[in-house]
This record gives sequence, structure tokens and C-alpha cells, in this order.
Amino acid sequence: MTIERPATRSRLAGLDGLRGLAALFVVLHHCWLLSFPGFPVNDAPWWTGWLLYGHFAVVVFIVLSGFSLAVSPARSDWRLGSLPTFFNRRAWRILPPYWAALAFSLVIAWTVIPQPGQQAPTGQSVLFYGLLLQDVFGSPSPNGAMWSIAVEAQLYLVFPLMLLVLRKWGAAVMLGAVTLIVVAVGALAPYVPAVDLLMRLTPQFAALFAVGAVCAGVVRARERTGRLPWHWFAAAAALPVLTLVVVAGPVWVVGHFFWVDLTVGPAAGLLLAGVATGRPGWLVRLLDTRPVRRLGSFSYSLYLIHAPLVVMINRLVVAPRVPPGMPAFLLTLALAVPASVVAAWLFASVFELPFQRHRGWRSLREAVRARFR
Repeated sequence: MTIERPATRSRLAGLDGLRGLAALFVVLHHCWLLSFPGFPVNDAPWWTGWLLYGHFAVVVFIVLSGFSLAVSPARSDWRLGSLPTFFNRRAWRILPPYWAALAFSLVIAWTVIPQPGQQAPTGQSVLFYGLLLQDVFGSPSPNGAMWSIAVEAQLYLVFPLMLLVLRKWGAAVMLGAVTLIVVAVGALAPYVPAVDLLMRLTPQFAALFAVGAVCAGVVRARERTGRLPWHWFAAAAALPVLTLVVVAGPVWVVGHFFWVDLTVGPAAGLLLAGVATGRPGWLVRLLDTRPVRRLGSFSYSLYLIHAPLVVMINRLVVAPRVPPGMPAFLLTLALAVPASVVAAWLFASVFELPFQRHRGWRSLREAVRARFR
């Protein structure tokens, strides 16, 4: 789940809105999963089948994260600046809302209802999730959406190295090297047990992150690249992916997410390049409307806390009152989506937005004191 916002927002209109819609899609996906529990088999009406692919929203988040983090370095000849400052800012930005959402999720799982298919969280859950190691060590999950936060945090660790290679040898070398390593891992995993262990880390996301970083170069060279039809390039890249998804079907696609993700990444990166250069205009205007932009402003919180809320509403309110399938889905949507959005906005006002506005504890403490004087 991407959480970085690039500088000069007026030149990059639409990115916050894209975050918001992607987070909302994940919420819809989980409402769908709980109402039609045959995943990866689609036993829902065919016209809702697109909601099965919430995973691809996470793919967009990862590409968008690499893009957003690289925008500022791209304008400075791909120089990141101080590593301690970079890592401190990342920790300040992601950890307070993450830990607060983890505490919320643990309380719900212990006192109300655990996540579907999971036992109540254990002490190991607290430790591994608290240290962002849930994709390395298995334990009962308190929140079905938190797996990707660990992956993104690990990508932050290699981001400075990606920029170093990009600055010294160029975008093609960096992206080619990362992709080659990732493809080698995927190809060897079925035959080499030690390599197969790496699949727990979702290694394809490293290539997607690199795609996003490379596409940020469009912002750097906007005078030369701004007129290119990036949105048409994105459509051309997306068409074979959509064809594959439709023809192969959900069971095959879910079983081959590793490879399918690698085909989705370029389309997502080209779409971001288009949005960053203002094309297509109608889409950028839609993404930059006030409601969509506002949703994007607390999309991280929405992603973090929606899963326990959706499970509670579906299992404790909806399931005892309506039959499974479409009736359960519609009622879950009607109740869980607004509840998740409102709860996320309230959560963000305390645990996310203050940490965006203030760079450190001193500034935050002074703001809190001033508010309550």
C-alpha cells in the first residue's frame, strides 16, 4: 500500500485520487470475498467477477510507491540525500498509523472476531506484525490487508541501491537487473527449495517498484516527454494483460500471480506517467475532483483498518440476516463501505494526518499543545 505523496502536487494532479480509488477497490474486493467465498473460483454473477482481482490494486500501490518516492530524486539527478533522513522519514510516515491499526486489529480479533480462516492472534503475531516481519515468519493474522505493508517496508531498504544504479548506469540497467533477478527467482523457485522460500517475500514487487521509479523520470524530463501519449502506451500494455485474465480465468491467474503481476506493472507505470503529464485529461480531472482527492488523503488509513470492520459487519450483522451470495454482498457493501470510509477518516485525523503535517515529535507536541490551550 503506497503512502508517499510527491512534491508539487499541482503538477502531479490525480495521484492522490488514484490512491483513494485503489484503496476503495480493495475494500470492495474484501466485501466480495466474504459474500462469495469460493475464491479463487468465481461463483458470483459474471458481471461482478472483476472484484475478484483486488490483488491488482496492491500492484498499482507498489508501482505508485516507487513512482512517488522517486519523483523528488529524479529532479535532483537521482540523488536521494541523507540515508538516515530518508529512513527516519519513512518510519515516521508509516509506523505510527500502522502500529495503531495493528493494535485496533488485535483488539477486534481477540475480543470480537478473528480474520476468516485464522485463529486468534498469538504473541508471535504481535511480535512479527509489530516488526513488519509477517511475510517472513508465519503466525495468525489479525488483519488480512497488512501483508503488503511489510513488503513495501522491505522495498524501502533497497530503494537507495536502485537509485544508485539508476544514476550511475541508467534506467535500463537498473530495471533490467532487478527484473532479471526477480525472473530468475521465479524460474528457480519450483526446483530449488531455498529459492522457493523467497517467494514468501513477493519478490515480483521489487520489479514493480523499480518500474514505478523509472517512470518517475517522465516528471524529470517533462519538457521532452510531456507530449507523448503515455495513456495510449498504457492501454496498449494493458490489452494483452486483460486478454490473458479473461481467457485464462481466475483460478489460473491467482495461481500465477507472480508472472501476471510482472505484466501488469508496465501498464500501471505507463498509466502513472500519463497521469503525471496530465493525460488523459478527463481521467486526471476525475481523479482530482475533491471527493476522490479527499479519499486519497487518508487512503493509507482506509487500507489499514477496513479488513476487521468488513469482517465484523459481514459475519455478525449481515450473515445472520440475509442469505449468502448477492443479498449478502449488497448489504455488506451498503454497510461496510461507508463505515470503513468514515472510520478511516476519523482514524487518519488522529494517527495519520498529524504525522504528515509534522516532521518530528517536537513539532507534533507543539501543535497538540497549541490545539488544547
